[in-house]
Amino acid sequence: MILPKERVILIAGHYGSGKTNIAVNLAVAYAENGIRTAICDLDIVNPYYRTKDSSDLLASHGVKLISSPYANSNVDLPALPQEIYALTERRDVKAIFDIGGDDRGALALGRYAPAILEENDYIMAYVVNFCRPLTGDARSALQVMREIEAAGGIRFTHLINNTNLGADSSWDTLQDSMGEYRILIRETGLESLMICAESAIAERHPDEGVFLLKLQKRPFEA
Repeated sequence: MILPKERVILIAGHYGSGKTNIAVNLAVAYAENGIRTAICDLDIVNPYYRTKDSSDLLASHGVKLISSPYANSNVDLPALPQEIYALTERRDVKAIFDIGGDDRGALALGRYAPAILEENDYIMAYVVNFCRPLTGDARSALQVMREIEAAGGIRFTHLINNTNLGADSSWDTLQDSMGEYRILIRETGLESLMICAESAIAERHPDEGVFLLKLQKRPFEA
């Protein structure tokens, strides 16, 4: 897969879509290509899996992590560091944003949307997992997608298929989702940015052009 050239990469999707895993993998991939990279956790509602869970991995690759001071705690406050504003202003850093898993979580993006739109050097990718109850088909996935757009103030530009069943995933799990994914592409008119699978699965199908997720996936991670 060719990594997107845009400076700002916004990754969003419903809980359990795997958006955080993808955001972290992208950050590491950019860093491995010698690109100065920062990743920002915009989840103001404590989810199952946070970007901060991968802080050691990110640090080992020189990726700067910006997250709420209350991440991985029992405190659930809409607190976001001032560093995020600097990230929207600095044009010499690849900025990856992990956005909240529903319309409420995406509200945090609204604070930074004007600066991102003004720079106009971004993509916003919607991650869908068709194995999740609220995004089980293209129609319901599209509804969630529109709710996130309305809350965050930025329209999606690309789609990502990350259909999985956590530890019970197989190649067939992903392939069975492709019919609904094609419908979602048709209904939205958006381009597919990538199709993802864990490395243990994707490496058995090297000619399929699948983005390998190198992190260990948890069941229905956020």
